Amino acid sequence: MEFGLSQEQQQIKNTVREFAENEVKPVAGEYDREEKYPHEVVDKAAEMGLTGSNIPLEYGGAGYSSLETMLIIEELFAADPGIALCIVSTSFGTENIVEFGTEEQKEEYLPPVAEGEAVAGAAISEPHAGSDVSSISTRAEKDGDEFVINGNKMWITNGTVADYVVALCETDPDAEGRYNGFSQIIIETDRDGFSAEKITGKLGIRASDTAELIFDDVRVPEENLVGTRGAGFLQQMQFFDETRTAVAAQGVGIAKGAAERALQYADEREQFGRSIGEFQAIQHKISDMFTKTEAARMLTYKSAWCQDNDNEEDLTMLASMAKEYGSRVAVDVVDEALQIHGGAGYVDDFDVERLYRDAKITQIYEGTTEIQKNIIARELQGKGMV
Repeated sequence: MEFGLSQEQQQIKNTVREFAENEVKPVAGEYDREEKYPHEVVDKAAEMGLTGSNIPLEYGGAGYSSLETMLIIEELFAADPGIALCIVSTSFGTENIVEFGTEEQKEEYLPPVAEGEAVAGAAISEPHAGSDVSSISTRAEKDGDEFVINGNKMWITNGTVADYVVALCETDPDAEGRYNGFSQIIIETDRDGFSAEKITGKLGIRASDTAELIFDDVRVPEENLVGTRGAGFLQQMQFFDETRTAVAAQGVGIAKGAAERALQYADEREQFGRSIGEFQAIQHKISDMFTKTEAARMLTYKSAWCQDNDNEEDLTMLASMAKEYGSRVAVDVVDEALQIHGGAGYVDDFDVERLYRDAKITQIYEGTTEIQKNIIARELQGKGMV
């Protein structure tokens, strides 16, 4: 297996790092404190081609591979997870259109996101349906040549800033089988009956827009159905391997950012007449932080490699392993980084305070840590390994 990055991939990594240093880091604290969506930064990211990285070239996207997308995510999240999520999430939901949408849907909905002229969202979770996706109750009933949608969605990224969302709805309640009868439908946010309420007071990723969506007799044309009616749940499940690998990359980025800041602080902070980085206790902490981060990075890259090389046999297990381990490393490394900063790390004068709050979400969204362990165990059993 080749462990090195190509020259082009290294250039992508360097370019994104420079953008993050110049455009993200300087304003991260401001957007976090004000819980404000960073429109200006997202616009600059779009000019750099960082929005819609998964969108094919023929629809205006960058057409990056999975591994290249992970490199982008890692560098952005090392700078600031909140703003980073705003940038990488502009294309949430479009993966379903890319894979299952009609040519007309692709031409209408993909280019504006790729060019930074629109923001998309994926509307799946509901107040009573988080890990158990199949228990959603948002209904889409057919009325002539339209769907009439009622229900609400919770914890939706980009909820109040999106131009459209791809929503998972129940369309065939009498369908046999627990996972049948659901469909994915594009819902433009300017339609009558659609409303969104921003969720504030979040522990972390406060720059990212999170909202509750309410559908009150929202009417959309039947042409907004994505893929096969009744197969929406199974369609959506195909992308969790990809999104969980992306969260693993987020964790790697957070850990990288925290470890680098801790290393710098340990070199600058003096106690007892010398820098604290000269004390063995601190050296051991930093050694562990960078080692764990590198291990999580390799697991994440391997999962991305499997995606790029269509290795479906190992992908689901590796994606869950990467997500579970990467998020755990993020939380552990930031905890140690804050410890190295001491009291200074407990206030927002230093970035580690924000990273400490941001890291936790990686163990929750796109499937909790417990769900990932269930998946890993199931995959091992399927392979006859346990």
